[in-house]
Amino acid sequence: MAQPLLWSPLLVLLMSGASAQDSPRVVSPQNCTLDCVIQGEPTCEFCRVSREELELQLGVSLPGIFGSCVPLPCHSLLGLHSPAACQHYVHAPHNITVEFMPDRDPAQDIVTVSWMPSQYGIAFLRGFQVSIRTLGGALVGCQLFLFQRNLSLEVTDTQRVYRSDPFPNLGLRSQYIVTVMALPVPEQWDNFHHSQIFSTRTCAEKIGLEQCHRDWYPRDITVTQEGNDIIVTFNLAPPSLGINRYFSWCSRGGTRNYTEIEVNSLENQTHHSFHLRGLDPGAKYSCEMAADMSDAVRKRFAFQVGHVQQESSPATPSSESLFLVLLPVSAVIALTGSLVVLIDRRTRKRRVRKKAGVLAECVGSERAGGITPSPLPCPRCPPQLLMCYSSADGPAHINAVVRLAAFLQQHMAIQVHLDLWESLRLAEEGVMSWHCRGVQESDFVLVVCSQGLGQLLQGREEEEEEEGVWKGDVSTAVVSLIGEEIGRASLRGQSLSKYISATFEHSRELDIPGVLRLASHYLLPRDLPLLFSHLHGVELCGPGQRLHVQHVSEEGYLTVPAGAALCQAIAEAGGVQAAAGHTPDRRL
Repeated sequence: MAQPLLWSPLLVLLMSGASAQDSPRVVSPQNCTLDCVIQGEPTCEFCRVSREELELQLGVSLPGIFGSCVPLPCHSLLGLHSPAACQHYVHAPHNITVEFMPDRDPAQDIVTVSWMPSQYGIAFLRGFQVSIRTLGGALVGCQLFLFQRNLSLEVTDTQRVYRSDPFPNLGLRSQYIVTVMALPVPEQWDNFHHSQIFSTRTCAEKIGLEQCHRDWYPRDITVTQEGNDIIVTFNLAPPSLGINRYFSWCSRGGTRNYTEIEVNSLENQTHHSFHLRGLDPGAKYSCEMAADMSDAVRKRFAFQVGHVQQESSPATPSSESLFLVLLPVSAVIALTGSLVVLIDRRTRKRRVRKKAGVLAECVGSERAGGITPSPLPCPRCPPQLLMCYSSADGPAHINAVVRLAAFLQQHMAIQVHLDLWESLRLAEEGVMSWHCRGVQESDFVLVVCSQGLGQLLQGREEEEEEEGVWKGDVSTAVVSLIGEEIGRASLRGQSLSKYISATFEHSRELDIPGVLRLASHYLLPRDLPLLFSHLHGVELCGPGQRLHVQHVSEEGYLTVPAGAALCQAIAEAGGVQAAAGHTPDRRL
């Protein structure tokens, strides 16, 4: 059977505008038996079908994972009595909407799903099947709704909105896929269902930040300077959350200033202040602050230490008065005192000049590479990772990079710096300045290599790149900068563990630029455990033991939404690359 043509956007717009004044009728499911549906009684217009009804009708016991849904074709339910009802094509529903239900549970969400039927095959529509799965594929709920056998819908009924029963027990901060399937399922398995990804709310979005232990973070942070010290004032968590320990760290030039803060809730319940000492005048610091607990949300802030002018102390009035009184009597003593003061001042100046010379020598040697600042030990601070990539491979590749960054930050205890997440700082500092600072201050630099990046670098070397192609992509300059840093570190005999290259599983070995050949390389997502070992300096295997990191192993990362989303994004990027005619000739 030939498929009918889709509506044109103009026709859809005209019809939606014509019906905007009249709210569409919302149809909710009824309580009725499956026998009522099969017999075609008028009272059974739109019925929810329970699991017990299906088991009774089919004569088999359904696994609990299927809920009220059953993966059987139409004739198993309706075709036994009306064979013609299962021989027609029904198009997929549209305008799927997920609505959150009122609920005070801080760990779970409840949603309902609504949709509108398609005009194609509307007269043969027998019902809907609605299911919700995690982004990784696990089924969490399924509902079946059927019309009574003798009901025949018309084109005007396409303006109706059908609504499901509530789907409870959806975890917060999670991604799910809702699928609405039109029944009967056609023999031609295409265009009979519609799927849509949605995210549940955070605890803060649902019941407010002040009531969420995991989501809470200090929102009000003020910075003042007192001498060479910085005073940071922040708002405390509500007493009901039981948070009395906090931490803050500030970084500059590869060094970190870590501060643990313990607050007595009996003394203060609103704000607390602490001092940051030993900072460099005129330097800019980037800081983060959070409650001292696992996976705490962090608040970022920055400041610059101002220069404090040291004014010379004027002579005291008592000394001047004494000098004037004793002038007629003891001129020699006064002259001697003046000479002593002058000699003392000159001695102090020489000491200051000598100290400044020593400092200048240290600064010069540090710039020349003689002194390499080492980061302060900070076990609670996650390693800082700068992620670089090329946008030349298109939106699918960029989406895979973003999914990788999200997985690293959520499940591998890494603080990721990605340009797409820091647009404000990019606007303030400039793209290249931001990347240069990131290369210098980050603990690790990860370059996601791809076909587009390799072509950009090759075109830059050969100076044959066409005008306007990928204009504005700074990835070549950033990779060249990283290559220079790798070369300098190699010549000095320093460790190269800071620099990492990675490719997705659909890439080629030739996609790795030559300037990154000395860097450690990983194929993702296969090498996620090895990457974790590299970033945290832990051994995965030892004599008689093997380290297992939850959600990072090859069989574990697909069980969490972020890992499933990463796998799906990599697969989509590989599909786009294959469609463009690029297939890897040799896997890494």
